[in-house]
Order: sequence, then C-alpha cells, then structure tokens
Amino acid sequence: MDYYKRVRRFVLFLLAGSLLLLAGCNGAHPPRIGNAAPDFTITDSQRTVALSQLRGKPVVLNFWATWCPPCVEEMPSLVQLQKQLGDKVTILAVSEDGDDAPYKQFIRDHNVDLLTVRDVHQNTNEVYGTFKFPETYVIDREGKIVRKFIGATDWTSPDIVAYFNQL
Repeated sequence: MDYYKRVRRFVLFLLAGSLLLLAGCNGAHPPRIGNAAPDFTITDSQRTVALSQLRGKPVVLNFWATWCPPCVEEMPSLVQLQKQLGDKVTILAVSEDGDDAPYKQFIRDHNVDLLTVRDVHQNTNEVYGTFKFPETYVIDREGKIVRKFIGATDWTSPDIVAYFNQL
C-alpha cells in the first residue's frame, strides 16, 4: 500500500471516529439519565466532599475549570442560583484544574460562594464520562441523575429556577 493510500485511510478513520463522537457514541460511558449517580469522594487542599453526604436534597453537580471560558461565563449564575434556592439544593462545583493557585485565585476573585472542590486527578469527570466543560448533572433527593446540561447555562433563567423549585 503506498503512502497516500495509508494517509487517506488514516484521515477517513479519524473522520469516522469524529462523527461517532459527535453522534453521542461515547463507548464505555453510557447515558446516565435515570440511573443512580456514581458516588465519589474528593479531597483537595481545603476539604473532603463525598457525593453520598449530600443525599436528601437535589444536587447540581457541575464540572468546570478556570481555563474554560464557558465555565467562567456561567459561574456567576450558578452562585446566584445557590443564593436564590438556599438550602433547597446543593450546588457542587468540581474543578478540573491541575494547579491549586489559579483555582484559589479564581474562587477569591469571582466570589464563588458555593461548595467547590478541586479534583486534581480528574477521576470524577472520568467516572461520569465528562469531557466537555462545563458539564452539569442534576441529581434528585434519592441520588438519581434526572437531567444533564452541556455547555454554559443561565442558571437564573425563570425556567430553570422553576424546575428546581419543583424538584
């Protein structure tokens, strides 16, 4: 097989793989809506958080990073949602930042007043099959995933606030 045929086959292979990803085929990470949310425990330099400790009220599990522009864009509305709903819901923002300094600086500079923890090894987002940031799961009182959002979301929109008030 000559060089150009191999290159063409390789390009076609890459295109086919890309189309499968775009179509939602994510291999070992099947859709989780309606299933129990995988439990996890994350320990960073400031705290330890276990998802199972939050059971009993809805949880908004948000995967984000300081280097992600859509994450930065949506963070103020997540903070505002937490303020609006108070103790009716827990928002848990899991940062995928590898470096502690930018994470802490971001929390301070943007007045992030909600439960946040840094997953240094990014184990949690792998368990959830998350690779696009921000990505958010809504988990009901019993620990079941009921909704998923991909991309920046306006968490203060009337529809979303009404949704959480009914949850």
